[in-house]
Amino acid sequence: MIITHKALPRRTFLRGVGAALALPVLDAMVPALSAASKLSVSSPTRLSFVYVPNGMIMDKWMPAIPGAAYELTPVLQPLAPFRDRMLVLSGLAHNNGVAWEGEGAGDHSRSSAVWLTGTHPKKTEGADLRAGISIDQVAAQELRKHTQLASLEMALDDNSMVGTCGSGYSCAYTNTLCWSSPSTPVPMENKPRAVFERLFGDLDSTDPEARRDQMRQEGSLLDSVAQEVARLVRGLGAKDRAKLTEYLDSIRDIERRIQIAEKQSDRELPSVERPVGIPSTFTDHAKLMMDLQVLAFQTDMTRVTTFMMGRESTTRVYQELGIREGYHPLSHHQNNAAKIEQVTKIDILHTQVFAYFLEKMQSTPDGDGSLLDHSMIVYGSGLSDGNLHEHHDLPVLLVGGGSGQIQGGSHLKYPRDTPMANLFLTLLDKLGIQRERFGDSTGRLALPGA
Repeated sequence: MIITHKALPRRTFLRGVGAALALPVLDAMVPALSAASKLSVSSPTRLSFVYVPNGMIMDKWMPAIPGAAYELTPVLQPLAPFRDRMLVLSGLAHNNGVAWEGEGAGDHSRSSAVWLTGTHPKKTEGADLRAGISIDQVAAQELRKHTQLASLEMALDDNSMVGTCGSGYSCAYTNTLCWSSPSTPVPMENKPRAVFERLFGDLDSTDPEARRDQMRQEGSLLDSVAQEVARLVRGLGAKDRAKLTEYLDSIRDIERRIQIAEKQSDRELPSVERPVGIPSTFTDHAKLMMDLQVLAFQTDMTRVTTFMMGRESTTRVYQELGIREGYHPLSHHQNNAAKIEQVTKIDILHTQVFAYFLEKMQSTPDGDGSLLDHSMIVYGSGLSDGNLHEHHDLPVLLVGGGSGQIQGGSHLKYPRDTPMANLFLTLLDKLGIQRERFGDSTGRLALPGA
């Protein structure tokens, strides 16, 4: 075997017709016989946020005791395989989600607007929006210098809601979690095809339909770069070939699922209208969007993602669970046992889907570990008790190793009404982004280090 000092460039793209395929981290991206080659390929730390709406059935979520000996509750049970990578955080609050004097109702709008900003939103139905820059966008502004995309903002609901969405609040407050400035909400994308094209489409083209026509004529993304892939594979070692094959298989599978969803969208569905190309069930749609996030991290196209599983006050009907009533009305259960049981089923489905994401992150190699090892993932809701619209003692998880900076396996109980913004300030520290304050922060959180 001939060993040279040449290496595959870290930002390698295989280009085809209407496509640019980014590569995951490969051993061949480290020069042979260099000092760096004697070490594992260094990996960046990723930051991800996953949001669920309408609060939680808190006694089915919150462990009874703090510490490492806590018992997993029914809602947390699907996350058992990741217990040692997970911190359950209690006592955190978004005090700026509470109504100011004279504001009255609107807790759902405030809860989504404050979740990543820590800032009380202005009550308005017009264009004079006011919230605060969100933590994901603060991180993206710094990390974008290393990636092609600053961040990805994804959702399962579309942005078709306009006007007023809650007691005098603009729908802009519930259509997104992300704000690039106090007056600029960042739209969230719910179409898998649009996210896929943002990651792999021809960046020189501004016409999505023309790109789709071209792709249909030339075949799939992988077909369009097949010759370059074959040429690259010949120069890789066995470990890199296996890693690349697994990555390409993932892309092929996502392409297939998107195509199936687009074909299914042509069918007539009684009393249900769906945007083109979106899977018919909550679970299939959510998993497809999560797979796209994994690809975005795997290729280092971005290091920041936000995923909204549902818009606040969503009336989605979870028919796959045998539920026939809308989610938001059910969340106002007024202690009705049957309704509580149904909402608990929804809460458990959400954590099951989140567990799917974590498993994909954990099983995807990245440098000297996995994507999960090199990530910090926040999961939770802007309300605790959805029936009472409580903004205190929020349901919050922090999952991932943070590149060796975080040790999971505990339930950490903080003093009541500790600002959730303190967690965000702490995560920025671990990304090497220094800020004195964020939102309504009062300091940093003590988190166990690995």
